[in-house]
Amino acid sequence: MNEMSKTGVKAKGQARPPLKVYWQPGCSSCLKTKEFLIKHGMEFESINVLDGDKGFEELAELGLKMVPIVRRGSEWANGAVFRDVARVAGFRWDGHRMLKPAEMVKRVDGILAGARRFAAQIPEASLDDMLPGRPRSYRQLAYHVFNIPDVFLNRVEHDAPYTYESLLSILPKEMKSKQDLLDYGERVRKRLDKWWQTAGKDTDFGQPGKVYYGDVTLHEVLERTGWHSGQHCRQLMLVLREKLGIAPDRPLGDDAFAGLPMPERVWDNEKSFDDAKA
Repeated sequence: MNEMSKTGVKAKGQARPPLKVYWQPGCSSCLKTKEFLIKHGMEFESINVLDGDKGFEELAELGLKMVPIVRRGSEWANGAVFRDVARVAGFRWDGHRMLKPAEMVKRVDGILAGARRFAAQIPEASLDDMLPGRPRSYRQLAYHVFNIPDVFLNRVEHDAPYTYESLLSILPKEMKSKQDLLDYGERVRKRLDKWWQTAGKDTDFGQPGKVYYGDVTLHEVLERTGWHSGQHCRQLMLVLREKLGIAPDRPLGDDAFAGLPMPERVWDNEKSFDDAKA
């Protein structure tokens, strides 16, 4: 590990602890975190927490049970907040230009519409097939795309806690059929539109986001809602093409995600989507 930071400052008299990234396959934030560090020339130890016990055992030392986490010694950051990641890694990051909230909501609407189309194409008998190297089914993946904006709406409409657990793709017991899943997606899309047309337009997006992953503004939470759901929507298209041999209905191109900080890859930069043991 190079002991020089981006600022050229070297710790005196001792080597710095290695930089580590804890992640799992198919995790949108995990991939984005790794790509962010690589883009800034940072070397790190990559630890897939689903590949043996080491990852979760080391996270337990910090009292953590989530990914992505970036760690250097006892200092750590949630990978969802890049300025914190940069601080732990040891370089300066000045942020990026974000879309206006109205444009973000437009992107999320298009993502939800696309995800519903793609989920409708998955045969009922294949919905509970599992993603490669990840304990998540195709059904849960589609639900996750819809659930991400739903959790955001619960936060802004009801000040509900925005927790890691709320985004774990645990389907409600009453959601049994594919139509139940599709109906849920449509309800979330209509709810998002109704919120934006009423309270959303006048919302103060500079207010604290009040989320589990760090100190961010509501504007940043909305942006993450967009690219997080968008990345998993891209994975739905990947499932259709690569696992089911089905051409996505009106696939979403780059224009559907324009202005959102999407990961470069769709699945992972280390594990292949084609490898069932990935």
